[in-house]
Amino acid sequence: MSRLAGTDRRRRVYLMRHGEVEYFDADGRPVDPRHVTLTERGCEQARAAGMLLRDVPFDDAIISGMPRTAHTANLVLDGRALAVREEPRLKEIRAGRLAAVPLERREEIITRAYDRAGDPGASFIGGESWEDFQRRVLEVWHDFMQTEGWANLLVVAHDAVNRIILSHVVGASLHGLKAFEQDPACINIIDVDVDAGKIEHAFIRAANLTAYNLAAHANHHTVMERISAQFRAG
Repeated sequence: MSRLAGTDRRRRVYLMRHGEVEYFDADGRPVDPRHVTLTERGCEQARAAGMLLRDVPFDDAIISGMPRTAHTANLVLDGRALAVREEPRLKEIRAGRLAAVPLERREEIITRAYDRAGDPGASFIGGESWEDFQRRVLEVWHDFMQTEGWANLLVVAHDAVNRIILSHVVGASLHGLKAFEQDPACINIIDVDVDAGKIEHAFIRAANLTAYNLAAHANHHTVMERISAQFRAG
């Protein structure tokens, strides 16, 4: 089994969120999230992440298959001879129809979408249930660990996907999602000790690291607060 230099069985996962996209058109109408692509700023963010990771010898690269993850991964890898594989189970959680959210509660429900993830029967803004979503994401996570041949793995996924993995690593399950902010093109670094395909120990070396703004200067709003503001602006 491949391992990090100087260790017995340690591996490293570079878990990224895709770069910036626009989820609403100029009139404030939601755009189909299956097809949104990176903005120019999103491309710059991904390139900055690629520069930060330029010396990492990736053995494998996995994306969710959504265009925004493919574009981000291509910019991060910047022409490396490394095939990018799609894993559909890493697609973002599916929301319900935003227009169906009561107007008087719209801001609260959108901005606090992660706060009630651990409640029994909870779903993401009336869409996919959190328990079902957690199950499919963690299936992939454990599949990664059972796969041989890599020491450094790049995964480009989504806000809620990354939160599921990070919260799982620290043992907080769905109740911890609200604490793991994931800005566009952020990098999370997770080290994992694996023995016979099973995780013995895992820890986070970095979370929500944004190469284009390391100090998070002037970044005072959460991802969901920004989405809510864009929706209101329309």
